[in-house]
Amino acid sequence: MTGLANFAVEHDEQGRGKLSLSGALLVSTVGEIDHGLEAIDVPLVSVDLSQVDEIDTVGAWIVCRLSQRHDVEILGASERAQRLLSAVHGASNDADIKPPFEPLWERVTGFLGTRVTEMWVGFVQVVGFLGQILIGMGNIILHPSRFRGRAFVHQLELVGVASLPIIGLMSFLIGIVIAQQGAVQLSQFGAEALTVNLVGRITLRELGVLMTAIMVAGRSGSAFAAQIGTMKLTEEVDAMRTIGISPIEALVIPRVLACTFMMVLLGFYASVVAIIGGAVVGELSLGIPFFTFLERIKDVVPIYDLWVGMLKAPVFGLIVALAGCYHGMQVQGNSEEVGRRTTMAVVSAIFAVIVLDAFFAVFFTKIGWV
Repeated sequence: MTGLANFAVEHDEQGRGKLSLSGALLVSTVGEIDHGLEAIDVPLVSVDLSQVDEIDTVGAWIVCRLSQRHDVEILGASERAQRLLSAVHGASNDADIKPPFEPLWERVTGFLGTRVTEMWVGFVQVVGFLGQILIGMGNIILHPSRFRGRAFVHQLELVGVASLPIIGLMSFLIGIVIAQQGAVQLSQFGAEALTVNLVGRITLRELGVLMTAIMVAGRSGSAFAAQIGTMKLTEEVDAMRTIGISPIEALVIPRVLACTFMMVLLGFYASVVAIIGGAVVGELSLGIPFFTFLERIKDVVPIYDLWVGMLKAPVFGLIVALAGCYHGMQVQGNSEEVGRRTTMAVVSAIFAVIVLDAFFAVFFTKIGWV
């Protein structure tokens, strides 16, 4: 019956078998008889295809595999079946499906070598990207009309104004946590009043700018990578080059400048809101009046703590913007690459910010700003 695949084995006096296949040997039907064909345990003398109505590449491959395993001749094949059998037989090979298992020391050294090579290639690409930005900045300085003012203002809004609520809430809660936990520890020594010093110095010097940079990396850095990566994937970046527009000047520089500038304002804003959060805890839990807490900040926090935070802010903003734009420009291939590069942009930006913050801490300690 056409549409079904069947087989039969006729045994001769020597115990050998003659395999006869019938019906349709198609990818949709051979699955029903494949296990039965594999279970044949008698030596075959031939494979007969005279009763086969239809056959495709999968059916031809199964027949060819049987004939090779039992080293027998295929009989009764139609012209179409013969063509398929010849094509499948010529395409077969005896290569191992799995690669040979290498020793541990070869795999480890190979992995390390690959990673070191990738790091070097990435370093060279980053240096080249920085060079393109410097060239683009030079072109803008020489030709101010090429500066994308509207794009710059738009990025100022996206990076700065739109992030004020979330950064303000985060900073306010951080101030509350620092004040509350600090007061609990200082109360053991009867020094609750020093909570003002703790909140003021740690927010202005470290956490205000650092947490803001992490938030901007997760919010704006990822957006930069996704936006530019999508434009790269849809060939909009190539189209800009074709019509004579530099993607660095049009896409990268406005974002870098906006993020660098707004990080200073956002860092200061986050520090002030965190101090307000500490003052709320002082009012409610420590018996320190709200405005007395704020007045006390001016007396106990050195002015250079503010400068330390404000000096770190533009550097952190530059790192976040560069990471987002660089990974966005590296997107190629498919949409999965956009997600991968966006993740890499956020992770690399946060990692670089934390490492730089550690270096800044050592540097300012060495010059006496402690």
